[in-house]
Amino acid sequence: MNNTELILNEDGSVYHLALSANEISDTIITVGDPSRVHKVSQYFDTIEIKREKREFVTHTGTLKGKRLTVMSTGIGTDNVDIVINELHALKVQANTLDKPYNIIRLGTSGTVQRAMPVDTILISEMALGFDGLLHFYEGIKQDDQIENFLNLNEGLKVLPRPYLAQADKSLLEHFSSIGQVSGVTVTAPGFYAPQGRNLFAKARVPLLVGLLEASHFHDKLITNIEMETAGIYGLASLLGHKAISISAILANRATGEFSTQADVVVDKMIENALKLIVEL
Repeated sequence: MNNTELILNEDGSVYHLALSANEISDTIITVGDPSRVHKVSQYFDTIEIKREKREFVTHTGTLKGKRLTVMSTGIGTDNVDIVINELHALKVQANTLDKPYNIIRLGTSGTVQRAMPVDTILISEMALGFDGLLHFYEGIKQDDQIENFLNLNEGLKVLPRPYLAQADKSLLEHFSSIGQVSGVTVTAPGFYAPQGRNLFAKARVPLLVGLLEASHFHDKLITNIEMETAGIYGLASLLGHKAISISAILANRATGEFSTQADVVVDKMIENALKLIVEL
């Protein structure tokens, strides 16, 4: 492997995360917003590592005797590609591939279902990635129902072909009590037109939210739309790790309602998730 494939810093840490293998736990909590890292680590009993480079902020510490790492990915699956690959590289360096990561995303999202209240906590059973990331990797899960899904939703055919990625079944079971609802998440490659917002540059599918609301996949409702879950699920699975995505629903895209207590809901999600994370 040449020096431009896996780039390392002078101290041997991975290039973007600036971390070494002994500075992270096997239990990784990911958040999008760098400022949310502290919202998680404030509950730790101890913090041994604080590291920041670009949008990647990492705190490693302990809670009730369990070593945990929380890190920010920034927004989007392009950043997820960096985070998951560099985390895996640390496993390779340390020769600990026999101990896969448990990756728990604690994020925010908007529902496309008008009947779903804002402030709901949602677990993504599976994700349809319209972002395209996993198409660059071999081993992408081919699913016959994707073709059926597109045939039933002609308006979506102008978008990049989605891929399917699924949550780890053992983590789904472990975290089932935290989710008020579960379903199929759509991962978009952007926040505006890719999520059906029709502002300044005209959206190619301005009725995207309505199309998704009326859609089913694997006989399940399309529940929400965000920007990371499919990438996390897909890469974690390809590299032999376990992942689950938990989201606070702060917006209802079908009704136009936004949460009036977003910080309270996110904090409660974090508290409840940590109670289950320390039991892993």
